[in-house]
Amino acid sequence: MARKIKIPNEQLKRFAREEKKRESNFRNKRKYYLIVCEGEKTEPNYFQGLKEDLPKGVLTFCQIDIEGTGRNTQSLIDEALRLKKIYKQESHISIDKLWVVFDRDSFSPNDFNNAVLRCQNSNPIIGCAWSNEAFELWYLLHFHYYNHGMSRKYYQDLIEENLKPILGNDYKYQKNSTEMYSILKEH
Repeated sequence: MARKIKIPNEQLKRFAREEKKRESNFRNKRKYYLIVCEGEKTEPNYFQGLKEDLPKGVLTFCQIDIEGTGRNTQSLIDEALRLKKIYKQESHISIDKLWVVFDRDSFSPNDFNNAVLRCQNSNPIIGCAWSNEAFELWYLLHFHYYNHGMSRKYYQDLIEENLKPILGNDYKYQKNSTEMYSILKEH
């Protein structure tokens, strides 16, 4: 049987102090995320709802800012880079991850592809998210997976069709509703 070594009390106290000192010297670096959206209200409202729904404690280690710009593809990327620079200059905040969110819309394939390539080739890489044709597709994906082309003129009808059984027959979709994420998160 191994012998038990008795450690003097002063030494135990010193070990405890050193351990506590090591713990207090470690602090997680707060991460900063910036999501820059094409839409001025619809997308920012959705992401704000998502942000508010994050588990407690997540936002103590990260800050998520959401900007709606009313711009699209290339000009949206330019605006995102401009905002990132402003954060650095005015607030001394270095954005850890920059995202742009836009609609596929009816832009030429060349314009759309160039925007995606520009995001992928930037240093650091800009996260790029889009929907075909409008952001309301994200709402529909809460209910069903769609892997086929669909015109945006059907989006509102399908949103209402999916939500009427839950919210009542008098439900009408409102494009810039601040409540959409909280309504959709259950599905």
